[in-house]
Amino acid sequence: MGYVPGPRTIAQRELRNQNAEIIDAVSRGDTFIVTRNGVPIAELRPIPATRKQVVSKAELEAAFATSPRLDARQFREDLDRFVDQDLT
Repeated sequence: MGYVPGPRTIAQRELRNQNAEIIDAVSRGDTFIVTRNGVPIAELRPIPATRKQVVSKAELEAAFATSPRLDARQFREDLDRFVDQDLT
């Protein structure tokens, strides 16, 4: 297991003066504790990704492997019965 550094402590002044560099570091995964007059007041950390952008074919097949089978004819009948699809 590799070394994972803890949060870096920075003064509010440093955050103000080096905002772009610090935000870039956060986007790379770094975490900062912001202090005011030496007292910790905030934690600046990356937001975890909430959803995956790309799903592999294998993951998709695995997800649908246990799902119920869909009867296309019955689905179409149900859709026609409950949804008015007339475009006029």
